[in-house]
Amino acid sequence: MFQFLKNIKGDKVIWIIVVLLSIVSLLAVYSSTGTLAYKKQGGNTEYYLTKHFLILGFGFCLMYLTHLIKYTYYSRISQIGLGIAIPLLIYTLVSGTIKNEASRWLTVPIINMTIQSSDVAKLFLIMYCARLLSKNQDQIKNFQTGFLKVILPVIIVCVLILPANFSTAAILFVTYLILMFIGRVNLKYIFSIVGLGMVAVLLIFALAKVAPDLLPRSSTWVKRADSFFNKEKANPDATYQTDQAKISILNGGIFGSGPGKSTQRNFLPHPYSDFIFAIIVEEYGIIGGFMLILMYWVLFFRVVSITTRCHGNYGSFLAIGLGFSLVFQAMINMAVAVNLFPVTGQTLPLVSMGGTSIWFTSIAIGIILSVSRHIETETMNGTEVEVLTDPVVIAQGTPVLT
Repeated sequence: MFQFLKNIKGDKVIWIIVVLLSIVSLLAVYSSTGTLAYKKQGGNTEYYLTKHFLILGFGFCLMYLTHLIKYTYYSRISQIGLGIAIPLLIYTLVSGTIKNEASRWLTVPIINMTIQSSDVAKLFLIMYCARLLSKNQDQIKNFQTGFLKVILPVIIVCVLILPANFSTAAILFVTYLILMFIGRVNLKYIFSIVGLGMVAVLLIFALAKVAPDLLPRSSTWVKRADSFFNKEKANPDATYQTDQAKISILNGGIFGSGPGKSTQRNFLPHPYSDFIFAIIVEEYGIIGGFMLILMYWVLFFRVVSITTRCHGNYGSFLAIGLGFSLVFQAMINMAVAVNLFPVTGQTLPLVSMGGTSIWFTSIAIGIILSVSRHIETETMNGTEVEVLTDPVVIAQGTPVLT
């Protein structure tokens, strides 16, 4: 194993964290899909484990391939990707596959696989934001030539994601705000957009009460918020998921009931995705839950380390944007499981059972590893500055500092 670690490129701590999270994922998914296997696969409990193992394996392949590409090429790829993602979001709203009253999925012809278009948009938007911030540092303090140019893409994408997936739009919006803060955008513009965002959320919830049919998911958002902030008066049906999750965590105690010995997996609606953290705590205890949280925080600190060591702006913005988005989503998922946050439907990155969500997470981590890989190369070669932030520059042979 140690010989293998010497041969891989990029931040080795991140590679180790990914492997550890994948092992946790396999154990938790195998345990939490028992009831689902009896309902849909005739008791074949290995079906979902095998499927999840193959999905994770393909995710590792994507991670490895994306980390081989020099990260500066993702600047141009983000333009093409965002140009594809926005029409996909529009098509999803109009003709997407509807699940749980939300049109979030696109069905890929021939292979009959569904993907969430918001996953595509989230990845490319963060990459594109890093490009905009790095290329407009000279005008970033200016409202028209700096701020407007940077904020318009996120407004368009978040508005298209919002009707079907409020939590993903919110996470993406917060990630973008963090990137703008790091990118030296004028604070008064950031606070202004935060204020406008809060007003927009209040208007959406007010509209949901007045005209619930206007946004199909708005009634669900209101019920979840009401049940969270008014727990004493909430309908038991509205708090069923969180109640079962709390029972699961209580059963786990300090050391847990042991692998595969969860009882609440039979009662939680989505023990293998949205509430997988509760199952992990039940089986491995508070200690196991704490270790999982620690792994995500180590991942984030390694991303911060990569950001501070990166010689140029684009690599820094790219790594911190993708890293923050993944860890922030993980914290939201775990906060929901322990009832510190309203139910959102967000999965636990690299741990929850899934398909395309795991693959896009793997691609994001691969890009972060690409940044760290080239930092190592530049350090070994004694390079003091990062050049060539755009593939066009490479073709022209004219180095440009970021």
